[in-house]
Amino acid sequence: MLKNIEFANPEFFWLLLLLPLAMLWYFFKRKEQSASLKISTIKGFTSQGILPKLKPLLFLFRLFALAAIIVAMARPQTEDISTRTKTTKGIDIVMAIDVSSSMLARDLKPNRLSALKEVASDFIKERPSDRIGLVVYAGEAFTKTPITSDKSIVLSALREITYGQLNDGTAIGMGLATSVNRLKESKAISKIIILLTDGVNNSGFIEPQTAADLAVEFGIKTYTIGLGTNGNALTPVSYNADGSYRYGMRQVEIDEELLKEIAKATGGQFFRATDNEKLEAIYDEINKLEKTEIEEFKYYKYEEKFRPWVLLAGALLLFEWVLRNTLFRSFI
Repeated sequence: MLKNIEFANPEFFWLLLLLPLAMLWYFFKRKEQSASLKISTIKGFTSQGILPKLKPLLFLFRLFALAAIIVAMARPQTEDISTRTKTTKGIDIVMAIDVSSSMLARDLKPNRLSALKEVASDFIKERPSDRIGLVVYAGEAFTKTPITSDKSIVLSALREITYGQLNDGTAIGMGLATSVNRLKESKAISKIIILLTDGVNNSGFIEPQTAADLAVEFGIKTYTIGLGTNGNALTPVSYNADGSYRYGMRQVEIDEELLKEIAKATGGQFFRATDNEKLEAIYDEINKLEKTEIEEFKYYKYEEKFRPWVLLAGALLLFEWVLRNTLFRSFI
């Protein structure tokens, strides 16, 4: 009866301390409540039976009834909580991912592209209230996934990203312009692009500065990430006879000045990821910078449960009254 029960007025339970006092009072005063007769001998009387020995049960019924009344006064009740959330600041995000051959470099483990996909996957999972889309670019660019709130679609598309889907090269302007095109019609309060590259702009027919101007025109903030260690990195340089990649050491070239200009012009920030841990920390930082505000409403519904205790007390008192006036009736 008390499962999942809370009490609105638990202070009434202090009254339960009166019950032991009542029991002590009854123990010392019960002889005064019965008539007495002094006789010289009881040899002429038959056995009194068991009923007189059971008469204290009447007092116990009253005690239990009093205890039930005290529980009812404490107002037992169940609580049903329903929660409704409302997103008050929606964010639309496009992740522009470089898939050129240099993304197979092994300065990040197991390589740059695999490390990025793992970190980006965690980032997506931590944005349950936002819409996210994917753009991939190399020598050209295309939309892998339009902005959507269905994270399973985005995560599936992210896993499918591999090198070789596009002509090789690094068209930063094309990647940024395609991302802007995905967001320009968005009605979200905040629109951001996370553009990652590990090289310099050497392909495409749209200049990065032109794409950045478009982002500014449509109010789209851009975070840029330069991926790659400082110095040389083990990078694919040719193919082996069996079609596998042959790796060699190459100088890491990242146009940091261009990425800084894009970030500054659009109100974003530039980051440099030189290893797996730094890349993960960058996405954590962006996650903190771009917070989605969620307003939560909680509704409480209480259901009173004192009635069964009142009925129990009434039943005990009625049972006690019936026994007192029938089996335990006294004519003295």
